[in-house]
Amino acid sequence: MPPKKRNSAATQMKELKPGAESCSPDKESPELSVKKHRDKDAEFVTLSKSLRVTDLVCDDAWKLWKTVQESMDEVTDSQKRLWGACLFVTVTEMDASCFTLTQVLKAVSLNVKEFISLVRKLDVNLDTISTKVNSALTRLEKKYDVILALYQRFEKTCKKIFVLTSDGKERETMRTCWTMFLLAKGRALQMEDDLVISFQLLLCTLELFIKRCSPDLLQPLYKSAISKVQSPPTRTSRRNQSKAKSRPPEPEVDVQLLETLCKENECNIEEVKNVYQTSFSAFLDSLDLSRSPDFPQVNDVDQQYEEHYLKSRDIDGRLFFDGDDTVLAPKVEISQVERTPKKNMPDEDGVLIPPQTPIRAAMTSIQLLRGDLTSSGDQPSTVLATYFKNCTVDPTQDVLKRLETLGQVFSQRFGQAVGPRCVVYGRQRFALGVRLYYKVMEAMLKSEEKRLSVQNFSKLLNDSTFHKSLLACALEVVMSTYGESSFKNGGYNHGGGDPAETNVCFPWILDVFSLAAFDFYKVIESFIKAEPTLSKDIVKHLETCENLIMERIAWRTGSPLFELLKQEHESGAAEQVEPPASFSQPLQHNHTAADLYLSPMRPGTRILPPESPATPSSQASSQAASQTPRPSKSNSLSLFYKKLYRLAYTRLKMLCSYLLTSHPELEPIIWTLFQHTLQHEYELMKDRHLDQLMMSAMYAICKVKCVDLRFKTIVTAYKNMPNTSQETFKHVLITEAHYDSIIVFYNQVFMQKLKTNILQYASTRPPTLSPIPQIPRSPYKFPNSPLRVPGSNNVYISPLKSPRMSPGIMTPRSRMLVSIGESFGLSNRFQKINQMVNSSDRSFKRTLDMGATPKPLKRLRFDVDGQDEADGSKSGADSTLIQKLAEMSSTRSRMQEQKMKEDAESRKE
Repeated sequence: MPPKKRNSAATQMKELKPGAESCSPDKESPELSVKKHRDKDAEFVTLSKSLRVTDLVCDDAWKLWKTVQESMDEVTDSQKRLWGACLFVTVTEMDASCFTLTQVLKAVSLNVKEFISLVRKLDVNLDTISTKVNSALTRLEKKYDVILALYQRFEKTCKKIFVLTSDGKERETMRTCWTMFLLAKGRALQMEDDLVISFQLLLCTLELFIKRCSPDLLQPLYKSAISKVQSPPTRTSRRNQSKAKSRPPEPEVDVQLLETLCKENECNIEEVKNVYQTSFSAFLDSLDLSRSPDFPQVNDVDQQYEEHYLKSRDIDGRLFFDGDDTVLAPKVEISQVERTPKKNMPDEDGVLIPPQTPIRAAMTSIQLLRGDLTSSGDQPSTVLATYFKNCTVDPTQDVLKRLETLGQVFSQRFGQAVGPRCVVYGRQRFALGVRLYYKVMEAMLKSEEKRLSVQNFSKLLNDSTFHKSLLACALEVVMSTYGESSFKNGGYNHGGGDPAETNVCFPWILDVFSLAAFDFYKVIESFIKAEPTLSKDIVKHLETCENLIMERIAWRTGSPLFELLKQEHESGAAEQVEPPASFSQPLQHNHTAADLYLSPMRPGTRILPPESPATPSSQASSQAASQTPRPSKSNSLSLFYKKLYRLAYTRLKMLCSYLLTSHPELEPIIWTLFQHTLQHEYELMKDRHLDQLMMSAMYAICKVKCVDLRFKTIVTAYKNMPNTSQETFKHVLITEAHYDSIIVFYNQVFMQKLKTNILQYASTRPPTLSPIPQIPRSPYKFPNSPLRVPGSNNVYISPLKSPRMSPGIMTPRSRMLVSIGESFGLSNRFQKINQMVNSSDRSFKRTLDMGATPKPLKRLRFDVDGQDEADGSKSGADSTLIQKLAEMSSTRSRMQEQKMKEDAESRKE
């Protein structure tokens, strides 16, 4: 039986959405009538009334609560908190403006992180939380993280600026400064989660307050930093305003003071001056503070920020200054960068590397990027100009004209997304991107010249798509370095809550340049190889871009990928995009951008294998009979499918490890159906996601094999996989312009299209299994980087840089090191290891945290004495060393047994 779609609270809300206007900010919201809600819990009604919701919102939130109550196995949180979550979901879904996030946090006594986690817990079935609500939560969480990071840096910086006073004047000054910054950020930036520009605005605000506050409040460094030309005015009373007006106007920005602030905070002075002269000056003009020496009035600033906060309906940023419980930083969260090993051990001499905060990490990344591009000019270098001149058709003028056109488009679109006065920042980003574009292009051409022994690259350098792709990749690197491009909601932009016009996350750059994702993908690998100075974070970012393209973006309607696939399949009935026989071969990462852009159909011939597994039987016989040469396939399509299959299998294997450890025999069968779909029914991928076909294939095989696995269980596990979005299983294309859940997709599309094929797996003669792809080491990993041992917080492994280096030199004498291939030393070391092994509990248990219900165990990669180690609890004394020793012992035993068998067989012969 196909799965049934559950009744959804979100669907009920969509039907009632027009009524949400009654709670809009433009109309007077009617007060809640207690008499109309006698059927509800009195405390729920009281909570609703305190949050000033309408009768309609109250009704819908109560329906949602009843749905949640029925679906949850047990209510682990207090009812009042869950009610607050239901009210928030309802108001967000209906676009009502009844209360702010801070107001609901206060009402239910939760902080931001706890509340967001609670709301997401409500998603107990496929439809409780809509993609719109989830998108709003993602936006709120990102905004909170940014404000928290900014406030922590603000507090730290103020300690270096202001002197503590007995009357607390410095606290009053700091509070007004922080509130004014929040107001400036809210008015200047549409994209309020832009960390770098926000931080630069903060420095501008500090500069204003430092030069206008009393010198008695300043530390010596900043007192001396104020320009001598300008004497900092004290507060001016209203009766002295006329005298103040007679003074010469103060300069818009004190460059010397700003330089000191930038130096102390590792920030680029030119960028901050740009922010001051555009966004911040305009903000001061709006408050009549640009030329006035007056100190900003506390009440005026506070009142204007109050209006902005109520309009935005989310977090009251002033509470960070007050240390309010609702915005407390989670104690368990430590920056991932801080978890990496330090260069200096605690017991060694020398200065420890300072911990990486989000702002420090961003500033460091920007400094490194700008430093790497210092020598690169805004025009082609002499070497690059020579390559252009060596072309049959010189591309120089086309390159320059294209850059001028795209530069205008990029900066205008950047300004529209980030803020009304941010076009100039877009020009800055573009200028850096052009430098990186020229630098990488030159490196690519040098590599091609060495590989091919030619200097005329006319065809490549006159290919507009190649240039646009290379430039787009350079700009994506720049924006990622500045923290402006990430992966909100898995690259999805629809669903409300986080509109595309205030989001420059990938694939925004593709839309700006009208560039096909499939064309952009061709340049990524060569770009990374040509620019070795890219940081690990940036390489990881580009790798994620590549995965998003393969999973979803390259399959949009109108993609050139479909035309290539059509040509491949029309070239012969038996033609395959990528024969399964090649799966077990290593993935050769030697394709260059020139290979992929120049020749979609390479000249030459190749012979198909006699019979490729997973090919329909009717085609297999015709293949064997007609061994006729066929044109070579597209290099770009071939490499794309090789990577696609490996990505698809990697994700399937992970999902199987969550759900089907007791049925390992099903994994290759599911993979065969999955691979068949990608190869022969690729039209199912149009405007859909790779994981939608993966989950459908898993459900289908479990169904025909009589294994009880429901879609609810599948998506619950799926949500815990990395780089996933609930849009993937909640917003699936059914027919043109009609979307629904993955259950509906399976019933109405997937099963209907593949019913015959699916039923073959229940027969006595099922299809031949597809070979398992070899999962190679990613070409984007750094072989010399320390890697964290899974399951540990502070255990790292790294390759031995020199075989001659003694292990004793590499580690303190108090540590133990096993070096394979070298003399182990004294026998007492073996005794110590034996004692460790004998005194330890060898049973290990690894569970997946997926809520309150019991979860399947993930198998470890090796067994001890034939018993799986995932059946016990892990002791604190267990170590990775013990596991490795056990693995080595088990491997040695198997090798000895195999050797004995071979010797016995040879004696018989």
